[in-house]
Amino acid sequence: MNSIRDTQPENVQTIIVGGGQAGLAAGYHLARRGLPFAILDANERVGDAWRKRWDSLRLFSPAAYDSLPGMPFPAAGHEFPTKDEMADYLEAYSERFELPVRTGVAVERLTKEGDRFVLTAGGRRFEAENVVVAMANYQRPRVPAFAAELGNGVVQLHSADYRNPAQLQDGPVLVVGAGNSGAEIAFEVARSHETWLSGNASGEVPFRIDGLAARLLLLRLVLRVFFHRVLTVDTPIGRRARRKLLTHGMPLLRVKSAQLAAAGVGRVARTTGTRDGKPVLEDGRVMDVANVIWCTGFEAGFSWIDLPVFSETGAPLHEKGVAGQEPGLYFIGLHFLYAVSSAMVQGVGRDAERIAEAIAGRVGATLPAVEGIPTLQRRAG
Repeated sequence: MNSIRDTQPENVQTIIVGGGQAGLAAGYHLARRGLPFAILDANERVGDAWRKRWDSLRLFSPAAYDSLPGMPFPAAGHEFPTKDEMADYLEAYSERFELPVRTGVAVERLTKEGDRFVLTAGGRRFEAENVVVAMANYQRPRVPAFAAELGNGVVQLHSADYRNPAQLQDGPVLVVGAGNSGAEIAFEVARSHETWLSGNASGEVPFRIDGLAARLLLLRLVLRVFFHRVLTVDTPIGRRARRKLLTHGMPLLRVKSAQLAAAGVGRVARTTGTRDGKPVLEDGRVMDVANVIWCTGFEAGFSWIDLPVFSETGAPLHEKGVAGQEPGLYFIGLHFLYAVSSAMVQGVGRDAERIAEAIAGRVGATLPAVEGIPTLQRRAG
């Protein structure tokens, strides 16, 4: 039997790994420059990364700030899209511009042979001059090691697997992690279960994001100006904020402490271990609960990249998305890659354009930018 090394490789000038908003935006800008590329995505449908999240999830930014380059989001600007509306928008975006997304292709390893990048996915092998890793820092669900010590009678779910309260059994629920995901899930679960929210408070914005004042002024100021233009790696205040935001959670945006209290959600200390198969809090309290929902974040999930482009903490080393140690390797979609908005839909377009321009300069492209999107044959040829 032939090894993957013996498999005839498919050669593409640029491979984009990830077909979410970051990968699609990168594809759009490469296509406008007439550059050949392919997008590889592990999901079965474009937009599935959004479809697989919990049922009631809505974006934290209104539709006016949820558009990718070249195609407005099809909703009133003040509305907050659902996760399914966002998924459908991404699918429609890829179809409108005929972006070459290959779904069901999970890249398992990225390495380099000579001056060519090599990507393996199942029994397939791709070679490329350039690779764009278009993935967020949130790929692999993270749970504490002591989660394995909870009793078999306790239902455990990570927020990545939570869809709705019907997945839970009768009895109290402990939601571990007091960030935005934990607050929203606890608020929902409290309608049908006694619910406790465990973790340190991370602060909260002092206004309703769906209120009139926010719609007219605050969101425009925060999203368009502060997150997009002020808090960047090019400003002193942005560099200070970046150091903090990369290690601390965002403040509560939609569901606030007062709403949690009104819904009957109890606030408790951090969960630090187990005793007799039950969760134990930092203050020694044992929580006699039937369900635990881990809203404890995600690992970066970049272990498949077998290249020396990571810091001691495992974070990708890059300058505004350009991995200087490995010419031709780029990142997009990372938290605070260039600005706070870099991990938001409104920010990936700007980052993608910068990366596409870097690739065009590297390959010596002379084709002018075009308004239409080239055909698939031209892109992948």
